[in-house]
Amino acid sequence: MAREATLDDEELVNRARHGDLTAYAALVAGHTASAHRTAVLLGAGPDAEDVIQEAFVKAYRKLSRYRGESSFRAWLLAIVANETRNLHRTRGRRDGLVLRAAAADPRSEVAGDVAVDTVLAGERRAALVRALRLLPVKDREVIVCRFFLDLSEDETVAMLGWPRGTVKSRTSRALAKLRGLLDPAEVRCG
Repeated sequence: MAREATLDDEELVNRARHGDLTAYAALVAGHTASAHRTAVLLGAGPDAEDVIQEAFVKAYRKLSRYRGESSFRAWLLAIVANETRNLHRTRGRRDGLVLRAAAADPRSEVAGDVAVDTVLAGERRAALVRALRLLPVKDREVIVCRFFLDLSEDETVAMLGWPRGTVKSRTSRALAKLRGLLDPAEVRCG
């Protein structure tokens, strides 16, 4: 497997398309952390592992549809985002209760979310996550893509399936909303 680690995604995808499971395993290993971060930051919470497992299965089944117009990472993270949206749709009443509880006391969910603790640090993390969770879903998605996952504008366009102008304008508006939600004193501490 050491040789696979040195191969680029394009070669691994080509090999996986031809049935090389070791090549696909290398893709999974190389992108699991990003996929997990994406699922957690988009709201999958404790179901993040299930979301990314389903996303990797779907990605494998749809490898023939991947045309290389964007990076494999962006294509995969788009699948993770879609799976996270599917999770939100199917959670039904349980999801509504969790979101209402998080809005009433955002610290309770942040404190128990170990995955977020590994991504963000200290008091700024808590303030930022509280504010991020108060944003509308589409604003949260674009902020997560651009700043938490460090996706380029092109990768964000590919992942979210939005026009470039929408990504630009929504990023600008979402950042302004996020700044408005953050207490300057709270951000400086930590």
